[in-house]
Amino acid sequence: MIRSATAADLPHLPAIEVAAGRPFRAVGMDAIADDAPPSVSELAEYQRAGRAWVATGDDDTPIGYALALVLDDSVHVEQVSVDPAHAGQRLGAALIDEIESWAAERSFPWLTLTTFTDVPWNAPYYERLGFRVVPADEMTPGLTAIREREGAHGLDSWPRVTMRRIVGSALPTQPNGRDTD
Repeated sequence: MIRSATAADLPHLPAIEVAAGRPFRAVGMDAIADDAPPSVSELAEYQRAGRAWVATGDDDTPIGYALALVLDDSVHVEQVSVDPAHAGQRLGAALIDEIESWAAERSFPWLTLTTFTDVPWNAPYYERLGFRVVPADEMTPGLTAIREREGAHGLDSWPRVTMRRIVGSALPTQPNGRDTD
């Protein structure tokens, strides 16, 4: 189930982030795997603003989460993390769809995100969900600032890209359940 995050959910989210980071070791991105997860107080800012969602298991415990922010008259998907033990259940796609519903209710035209180009569960995955690369001449000031912060944090050590999708234009994912979210 996908729902808005509650304050009680927040202590579970850093562990999800750590687990979701582990697969980056397999593609030589140890620094990403070792990156500290957001603190509960950082997560609380999103939750209090109504921009944090969780995917829950049968016992209503979070097994994935997503964060968003409003940026340049669009909604930026700041984070999507799913515990790899629950991969292949379309939870990442469902979390993004929930963000899109939130954006549509508020008449935002775009979802945006930044991601790694060569990681199968990053840019190739988002492309299957209908996201497309933002051309350099269409980068907004807010997206440019995010990319600059990411670069200062060392994320540009690997190829990265900014992507967007028109709210309401989601493409269906492959029906074989092989997506890695």
